[in-house]
Amino acid sequence: MLHDRDLLDRLSAFSPVRFDGEVYRATRRGLNPLAPSNAGGRWMPSDFTPTLYTSCERDGAIAEIAFHWSQLTPVPSKPAMLHQLGVGVGETLRLGRAALVGLGVDWSSYGTINSHQTQAIGAAVAHLEYHGLIAPSARWACDNVILFPANHDEQDTLVLRHTEQVDWRGWMAQRQNAPGESGS
Repeated sequence: MLHDRDLLDRLSAFSPVRFDGEVYRATRRGLNPLAPSNAGGRWMPSDFTPTLYTSCERDGAIAEIAFHWSQLTPVPSKPAMLHQLGVGVGETLRLGRAALVGLGVDWSSYGTINSHQTQAIGAAVAHLEYHGLIAPSARWACDNVILFPANHDEQDTLVLRHTEQVDWRGWMAQRQNAPGESGS
């Protein structure tokens, strides 16, 4: 993948931060919660850089898997596995809404599947050898932490703290019936 020189320059102007905290990841049963994926997603094209998608909030991780699984036909009925991870990574870019809009992200379509510009940003961040990216979730009112394990060094940590089974369909039904609650 060729990277836009202007995008690389603009991303290089941001000051990286260190992220230390607890994050959540929802997966199917049997998937190693610490294993990055090459399948692509909002922040990475398929088969480019192994990427580990996590959320700063429990509900944020469930909202992500619930959205994706609800798009499948037939809709899966199996429960999801929710993992709490301890993360400590340096050289992480924090890009909020204003920064992303300034980098060409169309905020009105941020929640859609079409993610060409966010994929270009994520791929450029990984290419610049940052360890991760912190960006707003498209599914829940929280931040997501996107990790690029291939760029991690010996000071970075990623450990599994806890795993539980969650009824993602029941979680969705509760959110749809709660007055004033909006997770998307």
